[in-house]
Amino acid sequence: MERPRPTGAPGRALLWAALALPALTADRLGLNEPRPAWQQAAGVAVLAVAVALSRRLPLAAFGLAAALSLAAAPALFTVSYGPALGVFALLLGLRAGRARPAVLCFAAVGCAGTVRIVLVGVDPAPEWFVMTGTLLFGCVFPWLGGRYWRQSRELAEAGWLRAARLEDEARFAEERARLRERARIAQDMHDSLGHELSLIALRAGALQVAPGLADEHRAAAADLRAAAADATDRLHHIIGVLREDDDEPVPLAPAGETLEQLVTRAAESGLPVRWQPAGQGGPAAEPGGVAERLLHRVVREALTNAARHAPGAPVTVAVTGRAAGAGAGRGGGASVTITNGPPAQESSLPTGGGTGLLGLRAAVTAVGGTFEAGPHEDGFRVSAYIPDAPEQQPTVGPPGPARFRHARRRVALGFGTAAGVGVVLVGVSFGWYAYAEKHSVLEPAAYTKLRLGTPAAEVEHVLPERDVNDPPDDRAPAPPEGADCRYYRASGELFVSVAHFRLCFDAGRLVAKDVVPRVGLSGEGREEYEEFAR
Repeated sequence: MERPRPTGAPGRALLWAALALPALTADRLGLNEPRPAWQQAAGVAVLAVAVALSRRLPLAAFGLAAALSLAAAPALFTVSYGPALGVFALLLGLRAGRARPAVLCFAAVGCAGTVRIVLVGVDPAPEWFVMTGTLLFGCVFPWLGGRYWRQSRELAEAGWLRAARLEDEARFAEERARLRERARIAQDMHDSLGHELSLIALRAGALQVAPGLADEHRAAAADLRAAAADATDRLHHIIGVLREDDDEPVPLAPAGETLEQLVTRAAESGLPVRWQPAGQGGPAAEPGGVAERLLHRVVREALTNAARHAPGAPVTVAVTGRAAGAGAGRGGGASVTITNGPPAQESSLPTGGGTGLLGLRAAVTAVGGTFEAGPHEDGFRVSAYIPDAPEQQPTVGPPGPARFRHARRRVALGFGTAAGVGVVLVGVSFGWYAYAEKHSVLEPAAYTKLRLGTPAAEVEHVLPERDVNDPPDDRAPAPPEGADCRYYRASGELFVSVAHFRLCFDAGRLVAKDVVPRVGLSGEGREEYEEFAR
């Protein structure tokens, strides 16, 4: 995979500025409770370190952002550092190859948030829901998006590599096809011309020993036989140069010649051969098919070898429509057996290199057949079985990008699962937040009617059913010593800073009532609000 190109110092500075902006402005806009300046400066510095580590150590950068969010809010949800948390989770999925460290980090963040909520949380149940929803929807969801993006790029690159590999292999296959065609023609020339030259040598030998022939004619017949033998030897060497060792091509189809015609022509040339046609097992092979061409080649090569190495020996060619022996279990097919006895006279033809039988064995076994050749009694036997439907060798291509597609499916499944769970948790958390905030609102008109010294039982009748879980203690004046103080919202607005009312009770009576203005309200605005509240 091609690594992401570094953005350089300007890019990192721009990213840091974008992440630091909400951290510096959220408090001023009233989206968070105000914090001291040193906390804001520390948070911006931690973001700078995280941005610097995000390329080489994305897991460490995300850990710093998560720790910063947990320090600011036990529920992990904070407007100041929420964008940074999501961005670093996205970069973690995009730049980190392994998923297990990220999953362990998410689990550690969830455990740390749970412990902090238990220790310092005001309302643990809704805060835990908010923390879990933020972790899934604000961390796991962007992380899965980054991984999906990363795997999409890897899949696209693998596709281009596959296309280039296929082009190279297509060129290689084309070159191999030309070489195999050359070898196929060479092999067929070797088999066909070698067979014909062997028959010419046989006829010349028969002519040489014919009675009543003049001496000069016998000498001419001997020269013809020697020339045929020499031509056979030279043909063998020339074709051997053209052939490749690993090429065992299927021969050219005979030009309309059947097996019986091949055997008849050899007999007419002086070879003592006997044709034994197929019995009741069925037809020998489909005419013109691959099996027919292979059988023709086997018989032709066996007759040529018999004429060269066992001159004068009787030869039998038997063809059946069913395989015998090992081939019987394979169903329909054709088998041929060529058997010759011991030579009746010494051969004057060259022995050659013995590559014909090796080529036959490779050609027959390549289509799922069987081939045997070896001594039999005092002579030699060649047998071959060809199935009715020759097997095709599978084409092996370059491996496809299946692992990327499988990984993308897993990421997409996790993506959808996290999204669904996150939506549910966020919905539950928002519903609980809205319920708690709406049911902790004390109307300003009811607040103005309250008088100090009123018994607590009378005050309870006008108070809402809930008080505020996260009171603004830092903005409120000092409470009376020993008093029990409760905070109520002055407005039902959500996700913004609102004014609060504080009521303090002591000895069963209302001893103090104060207005805690919203964030950003000070000076004359605060005095006007307090005057209205009275």
